[in-house]
Amino acid sequence: MDALNSLGLFIGSLLANTLASLSGGGAGLIQFPLLIFLGLPFSVALATHKIASVALGLGAAVKHIRTGKLNWPMTIYVIAAGTLGVVLGANAILYVPSRIAEAALGLLILGLGLYSLYQPNLGQAETPRRRDTTGLLLGSLGLAAIGIVNGSLTAGSGLFVTLFLIRWFGYDYKQAVALTMISVGLFWNGTGAIAMYAAGAEIYLPWLPILIAGSLLGGYLGAHLSVRQSNKRIKRCFEVLTFLIGAKLLSGL
Repeated sequence: MDALNSLGLFIGSLLANTLASLSGGGAGLIQFPLLIFLGLPFSVALATHKIASVALGLGAAVKHIRTGKLNWPMTIYVIAAGTLGVVLGANAILYVPSRIAEAALGLLILGLGLYSLYQPNLGQAETPRRRDTTGLLLGSLGLAAIGIVNGSLTAGSGLFVTLFLIRWFGYDYKQAVALTMISVGLFWNGTGAIAMYAAGAEIYLPWLPILIAGSLLGGYLGAHLSVRQSNKRIKRCFEVLTFLIGAKLLSGL
């Protein structure tokens, strides 16, 4: 890869991961198609993107942990609830027609954006609910299902988790994004990457240092912005990203 393409790859990765870290997911909107545009086959691009996206979670985790406001018990719960689903999804994607799965996911993500758009007070203030034993058990089933999406497809699962934490447990957007970026960005993505590698997925190693640098820096920068921004602005970023990702998945671009 020449210097110009390397710079473009870094900028694309930085932009994608900054937006994802700010909004609670969606790094694959830019980063994954960019890898395909630069010549990687679908499966290689997917595996390479999954590996690099772990750095997104690491960069965001550093910033959110430094704030001292992270809910560790809930973070561990989200990690544990989704891990099995991630492993199943990483193996299932080898047998599912990717175009059909992506189109269906695109419709669901557009639905998330529309739901958030027409719920003006959603996630603007914390309203604790369903945090008892029954609520946690039922919530784990929802998170496990989202974990399957995370393990198998390119973008959008973090957005599902962000909205799920808001709607089911009553977190505000800032809290939900912080939980999502550590649980999904770091641990779910890390588990998915390992599972895909174990299943025989090919990873394009020469581009990984550039992608990791962009993901790490973007993750930290996005988390820094999310801490400083209001819930309303984060909500708007979330909605814009859901519309873009939904349209991208439906169009197959």
